[in-house]
Amino acid sequence: QICNQHNAEAPNLEQAFHRMAQTEPNLDHDISWFLLPSYWAKMAVALISFLCFANSYDGDFVFDDSEAIINNKDLRAETPLGDLWHHDFWGSKLSSNTSHKSYRPLTVLTFRINYLFAGGFYPVGFHVVNIILHCTISVLMVDVFSILLGGLQFSNKGRRLNLAPKTSLLAALLFAVHPVHTECVAGIVGRADLLCALFFLLSFLGYCKAFRENKEGHNFSIFWVLVSVILGAVAMLCKEQGITVLGLNAVFDALVINKLNVLELIEKLLHKDKSLENAGLRKGLLFRVTLLMSGGATILYIRWRIMGTGPPAFTEVDNPASFADSLFVRAINYNYYYSLNAWLLLCPWWLCFDWSMGCIPLIKSVSDWRVIVLAALWFCLIGLICQALCSEDSHKRRILTLGLGFLVIPFLPASNLFFRVGFVIAERVIYLPSIGYCILFTYGFSLLSKQAKKKKILAAAVFGILLMNVTRCALRSSQWRSEEQLFRSALSVCPLNAKVHYNVGKNLADKGNQSAAIKYYREAVRLNPKYVHAMNNLGNILKERNELQEAEELLSLAVQIQPDFAAAWMNLGIVQNSLRRFQEAEQSYWTAIKHRKKYPDCYYNLGRLYADLNRHIDALNAWRNATVLKPEHSLAWNNMIILLDNTGNLAQAEAVGREALELIPNDHSLMFSLANVLGKSQKYKESEALFLKAIKANPNAASYHGNLAVLYHRWGNLDLAKKHYEVSLKLDPVAPGTKENYNLLRRKLEQLQKKGG
Repeated sequence: QICNQHNAEAPNLEQAFHRMAQTEPNLDHDISWFLLPSYWAKMAVALISFLCFANSYDGDFVFDDSEAIINNKDLRAETPLGDLWHHDFWGSKLSSNTSHKSYRPLTVLTFRINYLFAGGFYPVGFHVVNIILHCTISVLMVDVFSILLGGLQFSNKGRRLNLAPKTSLLAALLFAVHPVHTECVAGIVGRADLLCALFFLLSFLGYCKAFRENKEGHNFSIFWVLVSVILGAVAMLCKEQGITVLGLNAVFDALVINKLNVLELIEKLLHKDKSLENAGLRKGLLFRVTLLMSGGATILYIRWRIMGTGPPAFTEVDNPASFADSLFVRAINYNYYYSLNAWLLLCPWWLCFDWSMGCIPLIKSVSDWRVIVLAALWFCLIGLICQALCSEDSHKRRILTLGLGFLVIPFLPASNLFFRVGFVIAERVIYLPSIGYCILFTYGFSLLSKQAKKKKILAAAVFGILLMNVTRCALRSSQWRSEEQLFRSALSVCPLNAKVHYNVGKNLADKGNQSAAIKYYREAVRLNPKYVHAMNNLGNILKERNELQEAEELLSLAVQIQPDFAAAWMNLGIVQNSLRRFQEAEQSYWTAIKHRKKYPDCYYNLGRLYADLNRHIDALNAWRNATVLKPEHSLAWNNMIILLDNTGNLAQAEAVGREALELIPNDHSLMFSLANVLGKSQKYKESEALFLKAIKANPNAASYHGNLAVLYHRWGNLDLAKKHYEVSLKLDPVAPGTKENYNLLRRKLEQLQKKGG
């Protein structure tokens, strides 16, 4: 477990640690801030991070939660656990061409555990776990920042020393209360980022443990280096960014453990100077970096093999800059996106659940004023890089380089540099890079404190920033509690984003407010004339409002833009059926099925078309296909029973009804349909039992009481028939046939009374 090959460098390494503790300036010396014992500092960070996001604990499933959790079959007990290792984050097979290739099995496993413990899709448990994870990560940040800002030093007993208790507490608080983290904490899907960050930090801390001198006097432990690699792999199984911790561990080793001067090293390499100093240290560094890189390469290779196919196929609306023909346009827009990410870290006031689809128009020429923004970004970055490389102060070089490393390296997978990503800006992906921001902010505060005469005023300003961030976190968390609040909050931030208007419209439509939904769907289509999902949903509402002409135009345009859009083809078929253009409707249905083989709803609608055309065999076959694909498809079962009943095939109707009730035993509509069949077959007792059971499940259905009354009428139970006719008429005074049957019964009862008199 312990490296035995580099004993010669142990004294040098020990001296290096001693020198760092003695000669490097202490950041805490110059700042006016709270000094708390380690335990109380961590308790304070945990409490404050909890207060920021506590109000999200009883939120709903919102936005991507529906796809990643509610509609993800991998969460359910009937799905074998082994499937998690072959499916993506959304439950699709990794080998599928439609897969997003987001391989996060450990995150999905935690969702599955949440689901099993809760006994269903109850969001409270999911939210509580996210809040606990963020609190845990924030507490770990106290240790991480104490190393990054104060250096790595151990006591004689092997205990790590916190050489920067004030600044590490400040940096951890900045991290804990940063509003940009709200998406990760309040949005359940953000757990991928939280789990990734947790194992990312554990990997880093594990790597630091490798340099704790052991009793034998050896200077580093291979065991802890390997543990760090394994934890990095675990982080990557939670989210792809996790693998970047291995690169950061190598940077930390070079800068903190080996105290390399990067500029000096570059100059020597350029001049082919073979007399590099501290050769022993270089050998140890190269050995450890080789372990890290070999482990990282192995992990990436295994992941590539599991993915099976190439990178995911995203659309232009997901990331328009990546589809630009001009390399210049792509480069300038990527850099603009980086500047916006940096701005979100600096001023996290304008936050949005989605930044795609027109939210950020493309920069197409240097005359666009927004070029100034990316110029400002690179001006700042170049200034920081120059200081990190050229400063004579080794302490400044180390902190600035580590800050830039933690800012940039975890962001690389989302940078579009290596592969296209499926978003423009995503607040969740800067959860880890915000560590670098907190380092730079804290170091800047210490430099200002060193120069400031009134340190307490400066400290009060920083305290004010923390307080504002806590307030913003609480406000933003409340917006993530429901889709309505979340979507509406985005209207003022991204008014040009068609997806924002689409989601507001969809939320309104789900609540039954179709008139308001139409307004937002129309705006979504106006902003993005190729937004086929908005066209489809708008067409559906217009179809229900019997505005068939416009509905057909919208749906026809949707399938013209996206010929494989199965849902739009089916809805177009429904509209054409309503317009009595049956041949075209049939063709549309079959086109939908061609593009989506397993489409039970389309088979159901196709069956309705065939029933209208009196093609009874074809209708029954279509409905049977629907029930094969979706055994709980109640409407298809019902239509089969009713059609067989209406065509006099009572025995077959009874068999289908019994089969359906075995699969869906609590469906009152199936009980009602089968009860009608049994009544016609003179199986009165069994029919009565089913009618009563259906009425118990749905007591306000006038037809249920009316048909039970007909059964009693046939059966000769006239008093019960009279009672249920009256209940039916009370529920629906104009129920077809019920009033006539009731009048017939009354006349019969009057005749019986006369005979009896």
